[in-house]
Amino acid sequence: MKLVLVRHGQSIYNLQNKFTGWKDIDLTNLGINEAIKAGQLLKKYNFTFDLAFSSLLKRAQETLSYILEEMDQQPKIQYDIALNERDYGDLIGKNKAEAADKFGPEQVQIWRRSYDIPPPGGESLKMTCDRTLPYFKNI
Repeated sequence: MKLVLVRHGQSIYNLQNKFTGWKDIDLTNLGINEAIKAGQLLKKYNFTFDLAFSSLLKRAQETLSYILEEMDQQPKIQYDIALNERDYGDLIGKNKAEAADKFGPEQVQIWRRSYDIPPPGGESLKMTCDRTLPYFKNI
């Protein structure tokens, strides 16, 4: 058994350097092309999927859809909120540079990189691990 992990393609907020979190944002054209290329590479190396997993966020679901379309595969897909990316809370939609200007670069760095200090209204990395790891272990 093999587990293949793929991050979603570039989203609009990635392009705009904004905190995305749980905001449902579309892929950019580059993100679509990244997903297609990922599908082509997986097909080239003869990966076959019996089961696929995705978060509830459309950028992840769209990425998976493009990958599977390129591979001509239709495995069963399980969607779960446990696979959603980290919730950045009140920072969602804010440009990262503007957030650093507003709160100070050190504080934004603490929110982004510390293990147990969440951004306002959001999840710390520890909280994200507590949400996602049981899914990986049990499913």
